[in-house]
Amino acid sequence: MSLFPLFVDIKNKPCLIVGGGKIAARKLKMLCHSGAQVTVIAPQCCTATQELCEQYGVTIERRNFIDEDIVDQCLVIAATDSPETNQRISHIAQAKNIFVNVTSDFTKGDTVLPSVINRDPIQIAVTTGGASPVLARLLKSNLERATPTAYGQLATLVEQYRAQAITMIPDEDTRRRFWEEVLQGSIAEMVFAGRISEAENALKFKLENQQVDSAGVGEVYLVGAGPGDPDLLTFRALRLMQQADAVVYDRLVSDEIMNLVRKDAEMVYAGKERANHAIPQESINHLLVRLAKQGKRVLRLKGGDPFIFGRGGEEIETLMEQGVHFQVVPGITAAAGCASYAGIPLTHRDHAQACIFVTGHLRDGTVNLNWNMLAHSSQTLVFYMGLVGLEIICQKLAEHGMPIDTPAALVSKGTRPDQRVLIGNLSSLPDLVKSHDVHGPTLIIVGSVVTLHSKLHWYLTEREFKAN
Repeated sequence: MSLFPLFVDIKNKPCLIVGGGKIAARKLKMLCHSGAQVTVIAPQCCTATQELCEQYGVTIERRNFIDEDIVDQCLVIAATDSPETNQRISHIAQAKNIFVNVTSDFTKGDTVLPSVINRDPIQIAVTTGGASPVLARLLKSNLERATPTAYGQLATLVEQYRAQAITMIPDEDTRRRFWEEVLQGSIAEMVFAGRISEAENALKFKLENQQVDSAGVGEVYLVGAGPGDPDLLTFRALRLMQQADAVVYDRLVSDEIMNLVRKDAEMVYAGKERANHAIPQESINHLLVRLAKQGKRVLRLKGGDPFIFGRGGEEIETLMEQGVHFQVVPGITAAAGCASYAGIPLTHRDHAQACIFVTGHLRDGTVNLNWNMLAHSSQTLVFYMGLVGLEIICQKLAEHGMPIDTPAALVSKGTRPDQRVLIGNLSSLPDLVKSHDVHGPTLIIVGSVVTLHSKLHWYLTEREFKAN
């Protein structure tokens, strides 16, 4: 994060805008709405700037900028048509430790004025760090559609009773759940429907009776985080990630997805690598029970899908035995996600009429699989956790009748920015992997569908050509 996000109370504080064009007008409008004490310096002003100055009583000095104009302002905006003048303004302001925004080129200043969604008292700011104002506006447009204007009214209603709630519900966890029920339940829906008085009465009643339906009742969320790309999360997964009090997560969950979890949640790493388990599975099962019985909402965050080589079944068996409430949120499993991002369809009328998901190593650490069943044509094999046993996998499939030139692929860190796809066959893939310093997580795909990669690959094309 190259920029520090900060909202500032600029009411009645001196600010300077140098320039009087349309861009200056947009910045002027933002400052006036924030109650700033603005001075505009410009030989000429466009109609929009002139009207705003008249409306808000802004002082206009119709002349060229001089160095002495920058004195003790808290913000200076350089919005002239002259790059040289803007640069001079920026140098003077920064030398005096005054924040400066250069509208034509963010890199020439030290401050960005973001695109803002205003749902007073809620404000949502969007910036691309000066990289693309057009993209910032597009993102703002998307957020505008997803943020009803009534959120401002909801925030105002909550603000009126916030101090009272602190007094009446002193326990912080209980109080947080109280507000989550208000903001996600029927009271919020009343506000969205315009029934403000009814919503306020319902909030008063709920507060006076301290109705917190889920307070003290723990629950476990088994959530599939998918193969790594955060855009592949479900809406439900994201919502529960923001609600959890404690998070028990695996090593396959990407950093980008972990950044979406509630920041103040208790974090417990339960990653598993071959022969190196941070916490044994049985201990994880009992950890989930213990946290839930403490009244916490526990997020069990797993890479891929909880029920496909994710041991989710083992965990909910224990939860059910102990009477702990839980819910399961499916995720995009690695086979589906990684194959799609590698441009390898798992089924195809001309290549494969079946697809089999296989674990690359069993509970006892061996690769003793039903090779006779696996070594058939017209099907696709997908091996999870098969990197260490890749050579044995290819050897056993060949020994049981699968042609040695059967296409095979290894996808490393699928769906992520550093995804790599290595294409070979049962004979060549092990040596190809050894020569490319491959790291997990990985997925192995075997079958003639792999030949379609050269035609259908679409994600990170340049990187994949180099890897192949």
